[in-house]
Amino acid sequence: MRIRQLVRAAALQAGLSLVDQTKIITAASELARNTLDHGGGGDAEVQFLQEGVRKGVRIAFEDHGPGIPDIDRALQPGFTTGRGMGLGLGGARQLSNEFSISSEVGRGTRIVIARWK
Repeated sequence: MRIRQLVRAAALQAGLSLVDQTKIITAASELARNTLDHGGGGDAEVQFLQEGVRKGVRIAFEDHGPGIPDIDRALQPGFTTGRGMGLGLGGARQLSNEFSISSEVGRGTRIVIARWK
């Protein structure tokens, strides 16, 4: 719940539209859930971005869980290792303007997303 509030505050600061706020909050919520469910917990960092007149929000999630052995497969719609529908990781990518993921089996995963105005 707290991550949603932090992302909303940064999105408002960036002047994102209601649609873009909803997109980045939904993506962040999904990735926070993945960090807890699949990574065993971790950290999240929310940043307000400004590059000249361009403003946005960046969120980084990091865990020290089991990692993702096949990232391409994990991003496919319908792929899941849990009980969900397998739409979260790929969906978060689609809702973001920027998406990066790095993962090492046995060491954890780091995902960074951003949404710009």
